[in-house]
Amino acid sequence: MLDYGCGPGGYIIPATELVGESGKVFALDINPLAIQIVQSLISKNHLKNVATIQSDCQTGLPDNSIDIVLLYDTFHALVKPNEILSELHRVLKPDGILSFSDHHMKRDEILSKVTNQGIFKLLKRGKRTYSFGKY
Repeated sequence: MLDYGCGPGGYIIPATELVGESGKVFALDINPLAIQIVQSLISKNHLKNVATIQSDCQTGLPDNSIDIVLLYDTFHALVKPNEILSELHRVLKPDGILSFSDHHMKRDEILSKVTNQGIFKLLKRGKRTYSFGKY
Protein backbone atom coordinates (compact mmCIF):
# COMPACT_ATOMS: atom_id res chain seq x y z
CA MET A 1 0.00 0.00 0.00
CA LEU A 2 1.16 3.52 -0.80
CA ASP A 3 -0.17 6.50 1.16
CA TYR A 4 0.63 9.30 -1.29
CA GLY A 5 0.66 12.64 0.52
CA CYS A 6 0.66 10.95 3.90
CA GLY A 7 1.03 14.15 5.92
CA PRO A 8 1.54 13.34 9.61
CA GLY A 9 0.54 9.71 9.06
CA GLY A 10 -3.09 9.59 10.14
CA TYR A 11 -3.74 6.48 8.03
CA ILE A 12 -0.48 4.66 8.75
CA ILE A 13 -1.52 2.51 11.72
CA PRO A 14 -4.83 1.40 10.15
CA ALA A 15 -2.94 0.73 6.90
CA THR A 16 -0.42 -1.52 8.66
CA GLU A 17 -3.27 -3.45 10.25
CA LEU A 18 -4.94 -3.80 6.86
CA VAL A 19 -1.86 -5.14 5.05
CA GLY A 20 -0.82 -7.39 7.94
CA GLU A 21 2.68 -8.49 8.90
CA SER A 22 3.49 -9.77 5.44
CA GLY A 23 2.43 -6.53 3.72
CA LYS A 24 4.24 -3.24 3.35
CA VAL A 25 3.09 0.37 3.66
CA PHE A 26 4.92 3.21 1.96
CA ALA A 27 4.26 6.69 3.34
CA LEU A 28 5.16 9.42 0.83
CA ASP A 29 5.11 13.16 1.34
CA ILE A 30 6.91 16.18 -0.08
CA ASN A 31 7.27 17.81 3.34
CA PRO A 32 10.34 16.73 5.33
CA LEU A 33 8.55 17.53 8.61
CA ALA A 34 5.70 15.17 7.68
CA ILE A 35 8.24 12.43 6.96
CA GLN A 36 9.92 13.09 10.33
CA ILE A 37 6.57 12.81 12.12
CA VAL A 38 5.77 9.53 10.35
CA GLN A 39 9.24 8.16 11.17
CA SER A 40 8.60 9.02 14.81
CA LEU A 41 5.23 7.24 14.62
CA ILE A 42 6.96 4.20 13.10
CA SER A 43 9.56 4.15 15.87
CA LYS A 44 7.10 4.79 18.72
CA ASN A 45 4.77 2.00 17.53
CA HIS A 46 7.54 -0.43 16.46
CA LEU A 47 6.12 -0.66 12.95
CA LYS A 48 8.39 -2.92 10.93
CA ASN A 49 6.38 -2.87 7.72
CA VAL A 50 6.37 0.89 7.00
CA ALA A 51 8.87 2.85 4.92
CA THR A 52 8.91 6.57 4.22
CA ILE A 53 9.56 8.30 0.90
CA GLN A 54 10.19 12.03 0.60
CA SER A 55 9.28 13.15 -2.92
CA ASP A 56 7.19 15.59 -4.92
CA CYS A 57 6.26 13.02 -7.56
CA GLN A 58 8.41 9.93 -8.17
CA THR A 59 7.96 7.06 -5.73
CA GLY A 60 11.06 5.05 -6.63
CA LEU A 61 8.91 1.92 -6.42
CA PRO A 62 8.94 -0.82 -9.07
CA ASP A 63 6.32 -0.99 -11.83
CA ASN A 64 3.13 -2.90 -10.94
CA SER A 65 4.16 -3.36 -7.30
CA ILE A 66 1.38 -1.71 -5.27
CA ASP A 67 -2.09 -3.11 -4.54
CA ILE A 68 -3.67 0.06 -3.15
CA VAL A 69 -2.79 3.74 -3.36
CA LEU A 70 -4.42 6.15 -0.93
CA LEU A 71 -4.69 9.67 -2.35
CA TYR A 72 -6.60 11.49 0.35
CA ASP A 73 -7.06 15.28 0.64
CA THR A 74 -3.96 15.89 -1.45
CA PHE A 75 -4.95 16.15 -5.09
CA HIS A 76 -6.29 19.72 -4.95
CA ALA A 77 -2.84 20.97 -3.85
CA LEU A 78 -0.71 19.06 -6.35
CA VAL A 79 1.47 21.14 -8.68
CA LYS A 80 1.85 18.31 -11.22
CA PRO A 81 -1.37 16.27 -10.88
CA ASN A 82 -1.14 14.50 -14.26
CA GLU A 83 2.49 13.48 -13.68
CA ILE A 84 1.57 12.13 -10.26
CA LEU A 85 -1.42 10.19 -11.64
CA SER A 86 0.93 8.70 -14.26
CA GLU A 87 3.36 7.67 -11.52
CA LEU A 88 0.57 6.12 -9.46
CA HIS A 89 -0.65 4.27 -12.54
CA ARG A 90 2.88 2.97 -13.14
CA VAL A 91 3.31 1.53 -9.62
CA LEU A 92 -0.20 0.07 -9.28
CA LYS A 93 -0.67 -3.58 -10.10
CA PRO A 94 -3.01 -4.27 -13.05
CA ASP A 95 -5.88 -4.99 -10.66
CA GLY A 96 -4.76 -2.35 -8.13
CA ILE A 97 -7.01 0.33 -6.67
CA LEU A 98 -6.52 4.07 -6.46
CA SER A 99 -8.59 5.09 -3.44
CA PHE A 100 -9.31 8.80 -3.79
CA SER A 101 -10.88 11.40 -1.56
CA ASP A 102 -10.57 15.18 -1.56
CA HIS A 103 -13.15 17.26 0.25
CA HIS A 104 -11.82 20.38 -1.50
CA MET A 105 -13.15 19.13 -4.84
CA LYS A 106 -16.62 18.50 -6.24
CA ARG A 107 -17.68 15.14 -7.67
CA ASP A 108 -17.56 16.19 -11.34
CA GLU A 109 -14.12 17.77 -10.90
CA ILE A 110 -12.76 14.60 -9.27
CA LEU A 111 -14.10 12.36 -12.01
CA SER A 112 -12.86 14.67 -14.76
CA LYS A 113 -9.36 15.22 -13.40
CA VAL A 114 -8.65 11.61 -12.44
CA THR A 115 -9.99 10.09 -15.67
CA ASN A 116 -8.99 12.77 -18.22
CA GLN A 117 -5.73 11.06 -19.22
CA GLY A 118 -7.55 7.81 -19.99
CA ILE A 119 -5.39 5.81 -17.59
CA PHE A 120 -7.90 5.45 -14.73
CA LYS A 121 -11.56 4.48 -14.73
CA LEU A 122 -14.10 4.84 -11.95
CA LEU A 123 -14.88 1.50 -10.33
CA LYS A 124 -16.99 2.57 -7.37
CA ARG A 125 -18.17 5.68 -5.59
CA GLY A 126 -18.61 5.56 -1.82
CA LYS A 127 -19.86 8.24 0.56
CA ARG A 128 -16.48 9.98 0.80
CA THR A 129 -14.16 7.97 -1.41
CA TYR A 130 -13.86 6.98 -5.02
CA SER A 131 -12.19 3.78 -6.21
CA PHE A 132 -10.41 3.95 -9.53
CA GLY A 133 -8.82 1.12 -11.49
CA LYS A 134 -6.26 1.07 -14.27
CA TYR A 135 -7.31 1.10 -17.91
